[in-house]
Amino acid sequence: MITPGQTVGPFFGYALPYDGDSELVPAGRADAIRLHGTLFDGAGEPIREALVEIWQPDAQGNVPREPGSLHRDGWTFTGWGRCEADRTGHYSFSTVLPGATDEGRAPFFAVTVFARGLLDRLFTRAYLPGHPANAADPLLSSLPAGERDSLVAVKEPDGLRFDIHLQGERETVFLTHG
Repeated sequence: MITPGQTVGPFFGYALPYDGDSELVPAGRADAIRLHGTLFDGAGEPIREALVEIWQPDAQGNVPREPGSLHRDGWTFTGWGRCEADRTGHYSFSTVLPGATDEGRAPFFAVTVFARGLLDRLFTRAYLPGHPANAADPLLSSLPAGERDSLVAVKEPDGLRFDIHLQGERETVFLTHG
């Protein structure tokens, strides 16, 4: 049997999006922030047929082990969310700033991208802008400045912007996952 990962898709309209999928916390919560951005192809055009997932620790750096990601109850933080890109390639999550999982480590959002033309998902990270631990982070410090910058979100009044470029001059650094 052929699975979606072995065929050209996307197949996002059936069973993948669900109510509250992009709301890790309610938008009105006191510590809620917006993590959003646009997906771009190699020509700099927005990609609308895409799905973005994030995983993250809570604000104290605790990795959630709570069930319920697919059935949001409005108060349980599971650390996982999914968002389908809209017609302009834009995605948006309501979440909290992640804390560092270990002392001296830089906090980040783990990001996965599923998009048209990709047979396998892409993995990357979105680091917090200006965080003091960024300079010593093993991944960030191993990259040249231009590539490092592709992994750091931009601060905005209501949260963070993290644009993802799948190819081209501004390509986001992607990670292997084994």
